[in-house]
Amino acid sequence: MSERPRKPVNVRRADVLEKIRGEVSQYQSPLVEAIHGLPGAVLRLPKLHLHLAAQFGFCDGVRRAIEIAHAACRMFAGKRVWLIGEIIHNPEVNARLDAMGLLHLPWDMSAAAYEALTPDDVVIIPAFGLPVAMWRMLQEKGVQLVDTTCGNVVMVWNRVRRYARLGITSIIHGKAQHEESLATASHSLGDDGKGHYLIIYSEEDARFVADFIRGRISAEAFLSRFSHCCSRGFEPGRDLCEIGMANQTTMLKDETAHIQQMLREAVAERDGSEARFHAFDTICGATQDRQNALYALLEAPLDAMFIVGGYNSSNTTHLAQIASRRVPTFFVRDADCLIGGGLCRAWDADAREERVVPLPEAVSHPETPCRIGLTAGASCPANVIEAVIRRLAEVCGCTEDLEAFCRSVSA
Repeated sequence: MSERPRKPVNVRRADVLEKIRGEVSQYQSPLVEAIHGLPGAVLRLPKLHLHLAAQFGFCDGVRRAIEIAHAACRMFAGKRVWLIGEIIHNPEVNARLDAMGLLHLPWDMSAAAYEALTPDDVVIIPAFGLPVAMWRMLQEKGVQLVDTTCGNVVMVWNRVRRYARLGITSIIHGKAQHEESLATASHSLGDDGKGHYLIIYSEEDARFVADFIRGRISAEAFLSRFSHCCSRGFEPGRDLCEIGMANQTTMLKDETAHIQQMLREAVAERDGSEARFHAFDTICGATQDRQNALYALLEAPLDAMFIVGGYNSSNTTHLAQIASRRVPTFFVRDADCLIGGGLCRAWDADAREERVVPLPEAVSHPETPCRIGLTAGASCPANVIEAVIRRLAEVCGCTEDLEAFCRSVSA
């Protein structure tokens, strides 16, 4: 055990970043940049009109986290470099880091792997952040920490810690078992550990909370539903007197706004005023930008929409939910999901599994240019997006036309 906790080290030094420039450039795509620069970001080929969202793919926080992970692997070559969980939710990125020899620690801090850590080990904290207890345990171990926590996540933590200082219970709109929500919940306890939180996922959850606030549901029924996603010793009658909203930063913006309004109205009905309801927009800017860009893209007439990214990516899943309300939507991990024969392997969020589904006739057998929209989650690299575009061109019989476009923009 270390007598003095070591501060996280800055690995984004100019000399280290120069060494990894070639590695991180593999995630880029001149083709995607060229399409993005076209009028309306629309690539027009004889049998394919590809509409690219105005905002898509890597956000600044993800790009920073990836740079830090690559830099740590180079800077600490010869040492054991561990990552807790995944750096981000994208299989392409995680596979590249694994190939560099990165080792993995589980999110269960009681796992035996943590017992074997020594001060010679390096541990990378993922972009989602860490629960307070895990952070303290790693400091006590004396390991060298490398922190990639997204700045937007830290802003949420600052908000919920402020709630705790004021005796306000944090209502977190998020997924109870998501890494980011677990970290935010731990910060909701405050510096003295006496704060409280409740994590709710859906509008149905919010309606249940609102009904309790209005006195329509018993405390027993409330705890039966939420005991797995609230702070220890949570007493709904006491801890829902004054509430403050926060978010997992990758949730649907419009759903969050609706949930806030439901709870605001319940507090106002109970108290006669909104004084004991607090809200602060903690959806990250990149998530909002990508959702807004998708809404704008969906105004165009489309035959199909492709959403590219990791299946366990929250922000990507929400993009797929938005698109599926308007147009046939295919949530794919990579280009290999377009398997030919007019078929596609796509993620079914409701069934939580990948399924083989048919593509629309307009896509698999285009007689006139098919109109395909495409966007990607904030954790999806541009090289994966390019591979999907090339495969779509192949499916639509436009491979030579796409190659001609590539030659024209590189000339």
